[in-house]
Amino acid sequence: MTAALAEKGAHAPAPADGTTPPPARGPARRRRLDDGPPRWQLYLPLGIYLLFTLIPFYWMLLFAVRPAGSTSLVPWPVTTEHFEKVWNERNFGTYFLNSTQVGIASMLMTMVVALAGGYALARFRFRLKSAFMLALLCSQFIPGALMLVPLFETFRSLQLINSMWSVIIAETVFQLPLSMILISGFIRNVPESLEEAAWVDGCSRMRAFLAIVLPMLRPGLIAVGSFAFVHSWNHFLFALMFLSSQDKQTIPVGLNTLIGADSVDLGALAAGGVVAAVPVVIIFAFIQKWLITGFSAGAVKG
Repeated sequence: MTAALAEKGAHAPAPADGTTPPPARGPARRRRLDDGPPRWQLYLPLGIYLLFTLIPFYWMLLFAVRPAGSTSLVPWPVTTEHFEKVWNERNFGTYFLNSTQVGIASMLMTMVVALAGGYALARFRFRLKSAFMLALLCSQFIPGALMLVPLFETFRSLQLINSMWSVIIAETVFQLPLSMILISGFIRNVPESLEEAAWVDGCSRMRAFLAIVLPMLRPGLIAVGSFAFVHSWNHFLFALMFLSSQDKQTIPVGLNTLIGADSVDLGALAAGGVVAAVPVVIIFAFIQKWLITGFSAGAVKG
């Protein structure tokens, strides 16, 4: 009886005097309030995007694990011959170690310098601060290829050509502008009154920064450091131009050596791509929570 009355009230005609009828009650009103857009409107574009994203990865994994000469779209039987070839015969173990060294060193240098510069931008007032911020933003529009000649001449005068430090310094310099801007946004979200309270208690500015501000910057540091590492890991141009010895090359340059003038070993190339992609995927799988938190925090103020 209750359900019948509710349904009757939901479909009651409008009053003859033209007044607005009372809002419907019962299941009909709850459906109008609770139901959002149809689910297919959300799942369809997400499914299409996921399809276009995963197909290249599946294709790469397929060529990496199926036997040479096979045309099957299902990787069976699975083989590891391509991974053994690139790791042992193509010296990918050395490339992997070199990329790891460059990525970690560039990440640490970027984080340290970006912390100092971001703190200065967030806490101090000085002349031409706005112009300096604008110059940092504009520097992101300069392609790295345009800076190859001056960088090469600079590193040659410093005797850093064919040294890992040339790539590390170049990667750090190109990562710093955006990293400083992001870190300054994170620091602005930390109330300055917390530092002032520490100063009153006798802390120096450095000690207050290390004890109060730095622990609250963990999401921002993870966001900046992860992107600095991934950029250094994937970058091809600097390693190609500044490193001439094969035992000092990184993974992107090593992948380029698998492409011959007349033929391409697709299995070895796909296996090398998997070796290059797996560390990045693992890193983002573990830090995605802090990464999203860091970027959402840095976007509040700026």
